[in-house]
Amino acid sequence: MKITLTGVFCLYLSTFSLPAWSQANTLEILDLTRHWVGFTALIIFGIAYIVVMLEEKIHMRKSKPVLLAAGLIWILIAIIYNQEGNAHLVEEGIKHNFLEYTELFFFLLVAMTYINSMLERGVFDALRSWLVKKGYTYRTLFWLTGWLAFIISPIADNLTTALIMCAVVLAVGKDQPKFITLSCINIVVGANAGGAFSPFGDITTLLVWQKGVVDFTEFFHLFVPSVVNYLIPATLMHFALPQGKPTKQNGEKLVTIKFGGLTIVGLFLLTVITAICFHNFLNIPPVFGMMMGLAYLKFFGFYLRRKGHSQKDHTDVPGGHHTGEFDIFDKIAQSEWDTLFFFYGVILSVGGLGFIGYLELASTVIYGELGATTANTLVGILSAIVDNIPVMFAVLSMNPDMPHVQWLLVTLTAGVGGSLLSIGSAAGVALMGQARGQYTFFSHLKWTPAIALGYAASIWVHLLING
Repeated sequence: MKITLTGVFCLYLSTFSLPAWSQANTLEILDLTRHWVGFTALIIFGIAYIVVMLEEKIHMRKSKPVLLAAGLIWILIAIIYNQEGNAHLVEEGIKHNFLEYTELFFFLLVAMTYINSMLERGVFDALRSWLVKKGYTYRTLFWLTGWLAFIISPIADNLTTALIMCAVVLAVGKDQPKFITLSCINIVVGANAGGAFSPFGDITTLLVWQKGVVDFTEFFHLFVPSVVNYLIPATLMHFALPQGKPTKQNGEKLVTIKFGGLTIVGLFLLTVITAICFHNFLNIPPVFGMMMGLAYLKFFGFYLRRKGHSQKDHTDVPGGHHTGEFDIFDKIAQSEWDTLFFFYGVILSVGGLGFIGYLELASTVIYGELGATTANTLVGILSAIVDNIPVMFAVLSMNPDMPHVQWLLVTLTAGVGGSLLSIGSAAGVALMGQARGQYTFFSHLKWTPAIALGYAASIWVHLLING
């Protein structure tokens, strides 16, 4: 959920273990990397991502340019293949890429629906309210919000987690802008680091898991490196924090969770378990487990409506519950559709460029000449400048021949590399808007050396304990 890559690294040739349709037609695939179609496709993709990176300035949603780019790239490919009489290869290539997207789409749709349901039930508001009322010191709040971001993001996405923790910081730190700045940086680093050791923590880890490159339990091998990645910059920032306690917030009432909120949290965990079991024990893609988990939520929504909980508000009844209205289709409608369509544009665009032949070329240059460790370290640095999603999708599609420890390394670096800059992750971009004027690109940049130290240390620790 970040902003993305342009040029040679964002490409796709299915995988080196090519799909069946490609193996059967290897001799018919055209190398268009030096053809005008290839150059034009690169230019189209580059322009599209320049527009994506300017989203905050021009206020154009990021899905629009990549959707257009995907269509134009495949049109160019189809024109050449039709001239050669191999139009069926283009059809199979598009179907293969569309299947990749479909699995990601429905997986994310279910996860977003659950998160929206928990938001509507007040689960996260209750957590924020509880923290605000506790009267902790600035330093305690700094560590609490950071560790909570680290702990929650493996289950919820890093964007939602960061926004919740930032709301706490803004509520209690009104009189201390330095506290807000440092806490926002800490939250971004914590959320990205926490998301790196879970398939559900970030889109990149989800892509790795769905591809079957890393098993579910193997993600936890990255737990210690992720802790190191968070702990080093957080410790260095600790000494720059202001002393004392924030002014007590007496005007804010304690928020309670609506009826069924905790049940929905439990159903989400059950959905995650279902997806894991489908993948590990039945060899069924995890997206089917997530879709089954959506049924859990739909049945519970039916229960709420059947019992009248969606029509009645029992707040004023002694011992009653605050329920409010609950409509599952409202929660589905509130999903991040721009993000979902953005992923479509990315996957189809990168797929088209890979079909042209650029990923095979990039794999030879980057992994063949630089070596796996250097290349995977650069993946994380690239993801701080552009988006980690097409970077990771490109790496998975290239499928370079490297040891398993290196696949874990690229999973780690792509997940935590975005913390190096505020624009490198969805969490950072969102917090710049939420804490406008207090958390900025340059305030984050000031602490980039400390974050880079944590980044380097996490790579060293990973190679030490997992190598």
